[in-house]
Amino acid sequence: MHLSLIIPSHFAGQRLDIVLTQLIPQYSRTRFKTWLASGHITLNQSPAKAKDKVLGGETILLHTPHLEKEKWVPQALPVQLIYEDEALLIINKPAGIVTHPAPGHHDGTLVNALMHHCPGLQHLPRAGLIHRLDKDTSGLLVVAKTLETHFTLIKDLQARRIKREYEAIVKGVLISGGRIETQLGRSPHDRTRIAVRRGGKQAITHYRVIQRFSAHTHLALQLETGRTHQIRVHMAHLRHPIVGDPIYGHHTVSSKLNTPLYTALSEFKRQALHAKNLGLTHPLSQHYCEWTAPLPDDMQHLLEILKDEKSK
Repeated sequence: MHLSLIIPSHFAGQRLDIVLTQLIPQYSRTRFKTWLASGHITLNQSPAKAKDKVLGGETILLHTPHLEKEKWVPQALPVQLIYEDEALLIINKPAGIVTHPAPGHHDGTLVNALMHHCPGLQHLPRAGLIHRLDKDTSGLLVVAKTLETHFTLIKDLQARRIKREYEAIVKGVLISGGRIETQLGRSPHDRTRIAVRRGGKQAITHYRVIQRFSAHTHLALQLETGRTHQIRVHMAHLRHPIVGDPIYGHHTVSSKLNTPLYTALSEFKRQALHAKNLGLTHPLSQHYCEWTAPLPDDMQHLLEILKDEKSK
């Protein structure tokens, strides 16, 4: 990898290794210390140390060897490819697929499939993934194919320049759209859950009503930030949890509903959330590009049942 960066003035007085982790967040501070010690990073064309204090305005030259391969195995699994060029991939992830290997999910993930489709991804952090989707959320993901693209898109994501729009079916009837801003962090009672809490990270979601039904609402949502479980927690916070959400949705179905709707809701075993639209400035052409993935069959079917129920 070869990158050249100019240190912004607001980093003046900070250690070089700390500045590097903020400018290039996909790598750890330990990795930057290793690269500095081995001479792969220079400051104004001179050797530099991790503890060096920066002034702002210096030029960082990063020339590193190939990254160590992640211990993830390529697997010949199907990939729903929306778009591909020399810089990036746009993927439509089905519900039920884990994005990347984790405890309990060592293979069969999207990353395993991507590494088979594009072997060069094993040299990139997180196999090129710029963001993630929960296992049971479907929809669009962007994957970088080069380290330079990965760096650019990560910075765009942090600067909120990547557009991510979702659709969801929620419980209850919302009168209008709105904006939700809270602080989110790990629940002190259950570390697998995210909760609205003081001292957490800022989280902002915009939403609008697409269609109202008798006891449900079809929403469009746009992320301004991208925290773990953000949309799911925000809708539960509004007391309109996403249909089928096993963590935040209190998955109970009223027996008073008509049979087709009762059956459809009872059999909907994942959160009704889909990442439908993705927009970004292409790192090579600098043109704005946008992609769309239609709602999956399970959400389409549920919407048809809700429309039929409302018309009766």
